[in-house]
Amino acid sequence: MSSPIRRATDRRIKAHMTSAKAPRADDSVRSARGFLIADTPVPAATLGPGLYVVSTPIGNLADVTLRALAILAGADAILAEDTRVSRALLMRYGIERPLSPYHEHNAAEARPRALRRIAEGQALALISDAGTPLISDPGYKLVAEAIAEGFAVTVAPGPSAALAALCVAGLPTDRFYFEGFLPARGAARRERINALAAVPGTLIFYESPGRLAETLADLALELGARPAAVARELTKLHEEVRRGPLDGLAAEYSAREPPRGEIVIVVGAGEARPSISEDALDREIALSLQKLSVRDAAAAVAAKHGLPRREVYARALALAGAQR
Repeated sequence: MSSPIRRATDRRIKAHMTSAKAPRADDSVRSARGFLIADTPVPAATLGPGLYVVSTPIGNLADVTLRALAILAGADAILAEDTRVSRALLMRYGIERPLSPYHEHNAAEARPRALRRIAEGQALALISDAGTPLISDPGYKLVAEAIAEGFAVTVAPGPSAALAALCVAGLPTDRFYFEGFLPARGAARRERINALAAVPGTLIFYESPGRLAETLADLALELGARPAAVARELTKLHEEVRRGPLDGLAAEYSAREPPRGEIVIVVGAGEARPSISEDALDREIALSLQKLSVRDAAAAVAAKHGLPRREVYARALALAGAQR
């Protein structure tokens, strides 16, 4: 249910967005709060006090919403992950509002300052470099503390790299799980992937170009040859989506130079598998040990049956020791 402040703010934004009148020349504060659409000035309402979480484009600046522009232009200040990146968006739409950095390295100091400004009656907009704030980006603690203080918190939804990739992956969208970035170290990464093997839905990951090949290889090792997609530079000039089984994508990216840009990996859910008895599991592990190492045999059997790799590995070690 919306608050009175939010309802009043929405009414003011709507009134200013639909009005053809230019701001009064003698209203210097209000005239400074505006944006441009096709070089046409659009006045923006002065917002009520509170925190406004605003989604911004993930690449193509034309993806910004009119409501996002109205809020950015109407805010007293904008909290930005990187002010240099955000300034390009503001310049594109002729928005001139103060920018303050808010990122993971300064949040402990910046957060109390932001809350004090809201308490003084200011409207602050929170944006990240791209997409929706708080989604693998800073902002959660600021939102949580603003709510705890009783301040109005409003969201202006919009672009999200995770949802954009899900839409173009060609995989089921009825149920999905967003993981974000996996651990950087191989052992921890494989352990986390294995923990996600039983999730009954499509999996979504963010990854850096330099780790893409290794992550795809670990995904294939732990999850088997599930259908997957690698979405890169979505909405940008060099947008690319590669689709195929995980092992095929892993081989493809390991044989080429690391790609550039922002990357999202989407992996299909595992097929429902019938349960397997302990005796049958031990027989299958024993057969695998005849041609594979303990580690590889455990990984193959675990992936085939959707079982925790650590448990299968322990059984494989015990069987290998008994065979000596």
